[in-house]
Amino acid sequence: MNEGPSIEALFARYGPAFRWLVTLTALTGTVSCILSSTIVNVALPDIMGALGMGHEEGQLLSTGFLAANTGFMLLNAWSVERFGFRITYVASIGLFVVASILAGLGSDPGVMVFCRVAQGAAAGLLQPLSMQIIFLVFPPERRGTAMGMFSFGVVMAPAIGPTLGGFLVDQFSWHAVFFLCLPTAVLGLVMGVLFMPGRVAQGAARAFDWWGSVLLALAIGLLLAGLTDGQHHGWGSDHVLLELTGATLATIGFIGWQAIAPAPLMSLKVFQHWGFVAASLVAFIYGAAIFGSTYLLPLLVQIVQGYTPTRAGLILMPAGLAVAVIFLIAGRLADLVPPWQPVCAGLLCFALSCWLIGDVGTDTPFWTLAMWILIGRVGLGLTLPNMNVGAMRALPQHLLGQGAGSINFFRMLGGAFGTNLLAVFMERRGQFHAEAQWGRVDGGAVALETRRLLEGLYAQAGIPEVIRRDAAYEFMGRMLEAQAGLQGFRDAFLAVAVICLVAILPGMTLRQPPPGGRAR
Repeated sequence: MNEGPSIEALFARYGPAFRWLVTLTALTGTVSCILSSTIVNVALPDIMGALGMGHEEGQLLSTGFLAANTGFMLLNAWSVERFGFRITYVASIGLFVVASILAGLGSDPGVMVFCRVAQGAAAGLLQPLSMQIIFLVFPPERRGTAMGMFSFGVVMAPAIGPTLGGFLVDQFSWHAVFFLCLPTAVLGLVMGVLFMPGRVAQGAARAFDWWGSVLLALAIGLLLAGLTDGQHHGWGSDHVLLELTGATLATIGFIGWQAIAPAPLMSLKVFQHWGFVAASLVAFIYGAAIFGSTYLLPLLVQIVQGYTPTRAGLILMPAGLAVAVIFLIAGRLADLVPPWQPVCAGLLCFALSCWLIGDVGTDTPFWTLAMWILIGRVGLGLTLPNMNVGAMRALPQHLLGQGAGSINFFRMLGGAFGTNLLAVFMERRGQFHAEAQWGRVDGGAVALETRRLLEGLYAQAGIPEVIRRDAAYEFMGRMLEAQAGLQGFRDAFLAVAVICLVAILPGMTLRQPPPGGRAR
């Protein structure tokens, strides 16, 4: 494939409209990936049941996507420099289309996890590319507005994706959710050939950082494997300790190698700018909060409240539509006020939302829960564009490519770890509450009275006396486990609220002034 024309040639061909044509192209591909990442969460219970997957394997469908997404983000800067925007974009979309088709046709858990990893790899290459192209074609005073417009389109995918996914699962099967994103992906493929430029860098491209890639893959893979296996094998087992130790050593090796590598995968020069460091900390916590809560919400409403997949998707739609409008406002704010103000306000809103959801019960009304979710998504809408603009504004022009990949890397790294850690935290807190509740009622007056009433009901139903006691104990056990599970969900959302409040501290340091303005 031709690596593509220059940006100057495309401006000459399409005029000022080229800015929006290439932004729409980047948006089309990115929406396909985001649609795939969010839609699977609604279908997760059905996929796990159909393929006989346990909780740990089902968790890999989300964390495998996020882990691959995270790792491949750092390959974006090298790929764009080596092959250009067009080849990188078209190749990524092509990989995504193939993986989506195989996942939609798949019936094996291993194949399904592999396809999700491939989808995540394609998404990882695409997302920094989108931010990078916007900063290249728009002047500084219009970048915030452009980022807001781009984010508006991006957020529409998670707004409507879960609802469409739930409808497809209910009306057809879980296979259909993987085909939903194909039309926009194919459209993005065609637009990429037409509007994406070629190489911007002059001269020979830098060598690929093979050692950095291997060490990064080991660090992320071993850490996520250790977090997942810890739930199954026990945190003190030799197997888990070996994985976590290997992840630690690989992380240390990766950082050390990046400091001395002639062509590092992640240039540590971006961390010489404090504004970028602060934005990276916010991005990591933001990723943990948004992806962790997005993983938990569909499970909460389907498992605890008994929602169908369609209803589970519908409860997320009002929040998604509201945040799409907020993105437009937030993008404009990025051109007018320092980033710390909307970033901190957004994190505070999301913390409030998670604190409210931490009080959820089986009788919480649909619209009450939908409003709580909406508050959090409005906060996310304020945070994301301003966090990205603040990070990129802190860097000189020659580090924009590395910065775009790195800020997205930290956001997705937080998402991968946040999803895993919240799943572990929720399960362990559920076990804690179950043991505590059994300790309070086992052998007590309440338990004896409840068992007596149940046995009386079973006698009226004609159940033989020999099995009435065991049936009563089994029913009481299921009720206690359900209540303990609800408590585990509540504790997980309260933990998200706390980490969002912690993220306000680095967020307050994002005081880069808007173009033509003064820091406040």
